[in-house]
Amino acid sequence: MKTTRRFGPENSATRTVLLDATERLMLEEGYAAVTTRRVAKEVGLTPALVHCYFKTTDDLLVALYRRSTERNLAQLTAALQSEKPLQALWDLSSDAVRTNLTMEFRALANHRKVIGVEIARYAEQARELQAEAMQRVLDRSPVDRKLFTPAGVTVLLAATARALTMEEGVGITSGHEDARAIVDWLLQRLEPRSEPQTSAV
Repeated sequence: MKTTRRFGPENSATRTVLLDATERLMLEEGYAAVTTRRVAKEVGLTPALVHCYFKTTDDLLVALYRRSTERNLAQLTAALQSEKPLQALWDLSSDAVRTNLTMEFRALANHRKVIGVEIARYAEQARELQAEAMQRVLDRSPVDRKLFTPAGVTVLLAATARALTMEEGVGITSGHEDARAIVDWLLQRLEPRSEPQTSAV
């Protein structure tokens, strides 16, 4: 009689340890270093035990990406609900660890289609959240609505932040100060900073 293979529970501490080790490997050595055998070695377990939680390396990588997107969506939602959502989006997109992990997954998607599908699904969710927040900002901003659209502002801020962060990661900084000054000017136009209150004399 054929038996059904059982896998470790989603909320298992061992599963979390395996995902943490996989994320660390991707950040320190790149996605090519990730195999179930290597992850098992990193945490002092046998490859067979890793396969009790993840049948294949693809399953492991998809699980890590989904955990990453859940975390990212929670952070994004909080940022976009803040008093200054554009500034919060810029700061979030400028996070080096977040950017590096994102780029590793995007490079991996060139070789593993299943990751590309996950990235597209997450990107659509994130863009929808961002566009809604950008619309609220633009509704109260004195700017040309034909020039500044929710989608355009979202892509411009997130892409610029990631590009600067990636370049700085390899030591490229030429022009960055000027680019940040332009972004600061744009943020000030769209989300004017309140002037500090002065007490009456």
